[in-house]
This record gives sequence, structure tokens and C-alpha cells, in this order.
Amino acid sequence: MTASVVDLKADGPKAHAARLAAEHEGASAEDILRAAAAEFGDGLALVSSFGAESAVLLRLAAQVKPDIPVIFLETQKHFAQTLSYRRKLAKTLGLTNVQDIKPDKDELAANDPDGTLWKRDTDLCCTIRKVHPLETALSGYDAWITGRKQFHGGARVNLPAFEHTGEHYKVNPLVRWSREDIDAYYAEHEIPPHPLVAQGFPSIGCWPCTHPVAEGDDVRAGRWRGQAKTECGIHGRV
Repeated sequence: MTASVVDLKADGPKAHAARLAAEHEGASAEDILRAAAAEFGDGLALVSSFGAESAVLLRLAAQVKPDIPVIFLETQKHFAQTLSYRRKLAKTLGLTNVQDIKPDKDELAANDPDGTLWKRDTDLCCTIRKVHPLETALSGYDAWITGRKQFHGGARVNLPAFEHTGEHYKVNPLVRWSREDIDAYYAEHEIPPHPLVAQGFPSIGCWPCTHPVAEGDDVRAGRWRGQAKTECGIHGRV
């Protein structure tokens, strides 16, 4: 934990995060990213799925800090298109510090030896392949940047630009962006889209638990279809 962050959070990290959120109410995504970089320095990382909307945040971050650590959870259940897109996008945007974080081999061997845990227990599958690896990857950081947005609905509708949960601060630069804002940014900067978007995937995770959606459906309707589950768990525990 950096000394400056310790000093600033003397009255508690949640209060500090609330102050940061209030100070940057209505700020642009670029300004929020610059504020986070100034606030947390080397204690800041970005977590990206390299999914349907990821390129916007990645491009903005590359403009502010091209060597920012970018954590990609390589769950070993990604679509082949996602892995190809991750390599292409990192090169295109000039990101120099993308880290592929994989699940613990022993934990996989004990709980998912045949790779079919997702059929029996999606929560445990996400815990092993996402939550635990991210906890380990973030252990040396004070804060991490997410791509969450209020328009995604659910628990995200009241999301602030800065928050503190678990052991970390979270920075949400795109919190107020709309679907139209995202589409316009892709078009303006000629960013290559994830190849599965054209096939009806507006939100992309692991292949067993991600499906295309019908036009007009909620953007995350294809995630864990038929289940009450709407989140993988990293935002509730990390």
C-alpha cells in the first residue's frame, strides 16, 4: 500500500472513495483515469475481459498510461475469438503490460479435473477461474479500474466513479456511458470490434456460460442464461 494512499484514507477507505466520487461527479472518463493514476500511481491496475465493450476503456487507458498493468483472467474457458482479440487489441492500442492470469493448477485438479464444473456449479467455477486468480493478481495493488457501466442494470445502476470494496479501491471511468456513447467511440476511433459482437453477443465471457441475445434484450441477458446468476463474483469479493 503506498504511503500517500494510507495518509489520504485516514478516515476510512470507504469515506475516501466517496469523496473521490463526489469530486469527480460528472467528470469525463479521461479525467477520472488521470485522477486515478495521480491518486494511486504504481498501485493501480486495470482488469479487462477483452470483451464486447472492452476496447473503449483500454484505448482510454493507453492514452493516459500505456504501461499500466492490464490483468486478463485467462480462465481457460474463453472463446478462441477472445484470445485472438486480446492479442490484436493489445498490439493495436500499444498496451505494453498485459498480464494473462490463469487459475491455480492444484485448485483445478481438485475441483474441476475434467473441465465440466460449469455444468454442476457455475459459482464455484467462477470462483476458481476468476475470483481466486484475481485476488492473487491484485494483492500488490491499491486500486483497480473496471469497465462497469450504470446502463448494464442490476447492481450497477447506482455505481459511482470511485468506490471501495473488499481490500481495494475501484475506479469506474465509464460509469455514465451509454450504449450509444460506446458505439460512437468505436466508430470515431476506428477500433476493431470483438468478432463475436456481429454474431449477437453484446456481453462476452466464458464460452459455456455466454449466449447470443435477441435484439432489444438486456445487454447481459446472454450471461448464465436460465439462472438467477448475473455476476461472476469478482465485484462482490475482490
